[in-house]
Amino acid sequence: MQVDGKVALITGAGNGIGAALAHRFATEGAAGLLLADLDGDAVQRVADGIAAGSPGTRVLARQVDVADRSQIERMVATATDELGPIDLLCSNAGIGTGLGLDADEDAWARSWDINVLAHVHAARAVIPGMVERGGGYVLATCSAAGLLSMVGDAPYSVTKHAAVAFAEWLAITYGPQGIRVSALCPQGVNTNLLNEGLGEGALATRIVRSAAEVIEPEQVAESVVVGLADERFLILPHADVHDHLRRKADDPDRWIGALQRFAAAVEGAG
Repeated sequence: MQVDGKVALITGAGNGIGAALAHRFATEGAAGLLLADLDGDAVQRVADGIAAGSPGTRVLARQVDVADRSQIERMVATATDELGPIDLLCSNAGIGTGLGLDADEDAWARSWDINVLAHVHAARAVIPGMVERGGGYVLATCSAAGLLSMVGDAPYSVTKHAAVAFAEWLAITYGPQGIRVSALCPQGVNTNLLNEGLGEGALATRIVRSAAEVIEPEQVAESVVVGLADERFLILPHADVHDHLRRKADDPDRWIGALQRFAAAVEGAG
């Protein structure tokens, strides 16, 4: 898919990857953008910046809690009514906890609602219309943790695996009807999720910073534009993730052992 002339809806667009996608899509010539985030002020600032710099792109900002199905449905209806049919859904919002077995039921539930069910509810709201029109695109931000693991954050690791599985299911089920799907799976990105959401000094944060280069959201947006054009299922801003995934598949026991040793070394150094 080329973004030029398309209408896109982006959740988690108040900062980080979502904001970078919004700015890049506007630069690429998107016809319309609906930007959603739990932080209404932050997403409005992003929208205002795009409106000032890219007057050819119509942009709307909405405060939305993607854990609430009814809010997702209203968000999709607003985008469709005011901008036109949605060509590209970027289901990007996500949270981390930095917790393991100490994560309580509320932490698990919130992670499940945002990291998994938000993708489900958004897909339910947009895919029927895409099928009727004969095509559309879904980009799900899933994280490399959904392919590999996230040492130090059990809810994040588990729910991101589920997000990848759901994206794969969508691709298999709706590909024959013209729906393209990509799973965006970066490692460390310089965002609020890494810097604040996992807990400063937490094992998960130190693991991410030690495992690979922490890249900027704009680098992720560049990978997304290329990946959408190629219509690749896996969009991997960190190229090493492909090699890690292959090694994991080739020898799971060796892979787990290597992660155990790596985690122990990082924890000992902290």
